[in-house]
Amino acid sequence: MVDSLIDVELPPFYCPLESRSHPRTPLIEQRAMEWIRASGMCATDEEYWRVVGSRSVDFYGRFAPAADDDRLLATALWVYWGFAFDDARCDKGPLSRRPAEFNVLSGRVQRALEAPSARDEGERFVPPLQDIAGRFRSFGTATQFRRFTTAHRAWLSGVCWQVGNRAHGRMPPLDEYLAMRLLASGGEPTFAMLELATGVPVDAAEMHRPAVRALTEMAITVAALDNDRHSVRKELVSGQDMNIYSVLTQSVGMSLAQAVRTATGLRDRVLTRFLDLHEQVQTRASAELKTYLLGLCHGIRGNAEWGLRVPRYVDPEAGLVADDETPLVWAQAPADSSSDPVPAPSIAWWWDDIA
Repeated sequence: MVDSLIDVELPPFYCPLESRSHPRTPLIEQRAMEWIRASGMCATDEEYWRVVGSRSVDFYGRFAPAADDDRLLATALWVYWGFAFDDARCDKGPLSRRPAEFNVLSGRVQRALEAPSARDEGERFVPPLQDIAGRFRSFGTATQFRRFTTAHRAWLSGVCWQVGNRAHGRMPPLDEYLAMRLLASGGEPTFAMLELATGVPVDAAEMHRPAVRALTEMAITVAALDNDRHSVRKELVSGQDMNIYSVLTQSVGMSLAQAVRTATGLRDRVLTRFLDLHEQVQTRASAELKTYLLGLCHGIRGNAEWGLRVPRYVDPEAGLVADDETPLVWAQAPADSSSDPVPAPSIAWWWDDIA
């Protein structure tokens, strides 16, 4: 499948959203590199440089381009931590195919995040996570921090599902994959950090509206499918064969070329619905909710741009990645602009009349 993928053209992204980035990314990145080196979460120099190569300050600086430096640093540190944890404990390493043992670890990690008095010196990822949690508590409200920890728990539950599938060699059907990718992708905590980064609290009555929840889930899904595309060659080469393309080829029975067209169209239909619903919701939103909704837009665009340039996904021969100077090429229209729900019952409610 790797050889055949090289022969299949991955079309450019459709993303008519504004591109923004944080103006002080290089300075904050230096602070982050010092923290990573001192944190103890990287066991080797190779791990350190792999984590630094995620360029997580650039990544989250695109989600929150107006954040103050300390807030951006703290939220970007969690992204660095997440990549390190994902590489060492989720996608690779001895627990990546042992769901029972991984479930135990995920519980220990989650409790250490929630409880500042928890101690777990036997797991190198716990102390750095608690340092990040302390930063969040220092400038976030109790509600914002609780929203983040809830989202973090959702992410770990998705990873548990992923590890279980890998252990049993199971490829999920499309509807299940889309529902669980919402969790396993890490999008829940990533977007939950928007409030922490901006310092703008959103009232619960607005944040928990079905339309706002749908917009959040759609932003996560678009970003997750974009990440599937960014990392598909890397994952296939390393044997981590669970992404939208493998689901469509193995569970649905499509050819790879059909899977690429279908995945692109599905992603574009979700983004088209996001744009339509976003326009309806933001016209009646409070200033605080508008800030959050703008963050969703920045996150979609920023994730796509970051993934086309970041060393983590570099594959120059395949043309997947441009350097920092090369202009990016974008599709001028969606591959599928249908206004009908996608054929996946677990997410079809996004097309309901919920504005």
